[in-house]
Amino acid sequence: MILASTSKRASRVAAVGLAALLFAACTSIPTITPSPTPAPPGSPPPTAPAFSLGPTVGPDCPTSAPAQFTGKATVTLTTNFGNIVIAIDGSLGPNGAGAFVALAQCGYYNNVIFHRIVTDFVIQSGDGQYGREPNLNTSKLGQGGPSWQIQDDKVNTAYKRGSVALANTGSANSANSQFFIVLSATGASSLGTTYAYIGDVSAGMDVVDRIALVPLGGDPAAPSQNPSMPLQPVVIESVTVTTP
Repeated sequence: MILASTSKRASRVAAVGLAALLFAACTSIPTITPSPTPAPPGSPPPTAPAFSLGPTVGPDCPTSAPAQFTGKATVTLTTNFGNIVIAIDGSLGPNGAGAFVALAQCGYYNNVIFHRIVTDFVIQSGDGQYGREPNLNTSKLGQGGPSWQIQDDKVNTAYKRGSVALANTGSANSANSQFFIVLSATGASSLGTTYAYIGDVSAGMDVVDRIALVPLGGDPAAPSQNPSMPLQPVVIESVTVTTP
């Protein structure tokens, strides 16, 4: 009896001890918390594809301000990033449309780069004097164009993402060949009504958006100069114009 009681008591003690050990072991296990979901890596900026030099400028480019254009035309810019198709509407700005269509038809924009990119604002091209491959003049880039200017068009239509308009120097009646494409509604709202509105991108805004992501920094030989200039060549290789 005494042996039996002692054995039972020993068994109870052993059981209690085992339970205590198990409980202690459980409480010593650290709480596992899930790791935060890692953020996806940022997309690297696009690398500019190689470009091919297009045809040279034709001999029939205008030597004075072209006639107004009041109709419609489709201008396709073949760039090393892809095609940008612009629906020209001469009723928006007949002087600006006349200049752009005439220069596109004579090949003035062939081999001209997009020399200025401003994030969430515009991409700009059209300097056929200092911005033509393979003979860029980065010290004067963005200052060139034909020797003539056009009369300002009255802007009656609000710019929007994809709008195409002619750049100017800030002075009245100073636009000629340089043009820009609006990147966003925010950028459009800051333009006012001082730039000849000539049409809209009808296809290829994805190309415009890729161009807008190209790294910037100016002329590698002079980084403080032209800080909005792409560090990779974005080139209009050729241009076609069709009219109804």
